[in-house]
Amino acid sequence: MYQLINGFEFAKEERRKLKEEIDKMEKKPVLAVILVGENPASQIYVRNKEKACEEVGIKSRVYRIKECLQVELLAIIDQLNKDEDVDGILVQLPLPEGMEEQTVIQAIDPNKDVDGFHPVNLGKLMLGLEGPVACTPKGCLKLIKSVKENLTGLNALVIGRSNIVGKPMAQLLLKENCTVTIAHSKTVNLPELCKQADIVVAAVGKPKFVQKEWVKDGAIVIDVGINRLEDGKLCGDVDFENVAEKCFAITPVPKGVGPMTIAMLLENTLYLHKK
Repeated sequence: MYQLINGFEFAKEERRKLKEEIDKMEKKPVLAVILVGENPASQIYVRNKEKACEEVGIKSRVYRIKECLQVELLAIIDQLNKDEDVDGILVQLPLPEGMEEQTVIQAIDPNKDVDGFHPVNLGKLMLGLEGPVACTPKGCLKLIKSVKENLTGLNALVIGRSNIVGKPMAQLLLKENCTVTIAHSKTVNLPELCKQADIVVAAVGKPKFVQKEWVKDGAIVIDVGINRLEDGKLCGDVDFENVAEKCFAITPVPKGVGPMTIAMLLENTLYLHKK
């Protein structure tokens, strides 16, 4: 029988601990969130982040901007970089067409980069130095370690090579002494690689992509994907119903990785505040 890794409950406990710590602080952490455009999914994410901040005692400042030029967005970021009351800055992605994601990310002061996306912080992660770590991979690692503390010597497969999940995830697993493989759209014979993995992290954005026959018996499977099917139901990148029975532990979608991403955002905000 597999173990279901309930990210929802785990994140609730993380938030409780954060609230306990923040309640004792005289000066509360401050997170600035910038939302440009009217992407419906982004609007929901930002609302959820606002609600989560409120719950633990973090002050959130949300800048909702229907439309602006990139130069105007950079000016707002510059202002927030200089504002000593602001501990963390987050620009909600994706940005509207015509804006350069990397230019905007790199405009954020690395010491206020709550998402951990700045090249300075990604570099620190690669070198094993301390700094804010991208929220989703950080949450994934906590979920993995909630069912298996020592990961030394295990084979880990990360499916997806994005700068937001895949690459930082691989670095975190490497730091835990795993032997790490990153697979992507050009990978040859993915099912064979998957069969050798003790840990599989799927982050490709393809519904039910990872199949039962790919997965090794007793593997830990972390499903980062969130896809909406034609019937309106949500599903992950893993064919959960069929894969679960082969696993030692697996995350569901929803209530798996998603809630942990927001919990780690709060944790990063507190970390930057204390710094």
